[in-house]
Amino acid sequence: MADAIMSRMNISDYQKEGDEPTLLITSDIVVVHEGIIREKPSSKEEALQFLKGYSGGHVSTVGGVVVTNLTTGKKLGSLDKAEVYFHDIPDEIIENLIVEGVVFRVAGGLLLEHPLVLPFVEAVVGSSDSVMGLSKDLANKLIHEALLA
Repeated sequence: MADAIMSRMNISDYQKEGDEPTLLITSDIVVVHEGIIREKPSSKEEALQFLKGYSGGHVSTVGGVVVTNLTTGKKLGSLDKAEVYFHDIPDEIIENLIVEGVVFRVAGGLLLEHPLVLPFVEAVVGSSDSVMGLSKDLANKLIHEALLA
């Protein structure tokens, strides 16, 4: 992702002597359920399958963060993993989430912070911000390292 963005930029604009560093931060996340990587659901049927599968079970998220120092050209990246364990999620809650439509805009249809979902979250292993798409701790670590690069 960083390479695609950088290919459309004039990097030399960011590499002037004495300028403050300019950082490009990119990230993405996938949901893993029973060993299968899940992106955004593409249909109501797929969203239903995803959400029913999470009910009474657990999922993992794997998020990647890349910080590129555009001034020096150094690129640093890493992965962060978290797990979410769910109580049984009632069918009417799943149906309401699908009708609302927000599940189609997130990896695996997973909405940890949604008010309809939150009461059914049993436990989160790792950070909830990682589950929601960007580990703050990992991003901060990479930003500090990139500023020194």
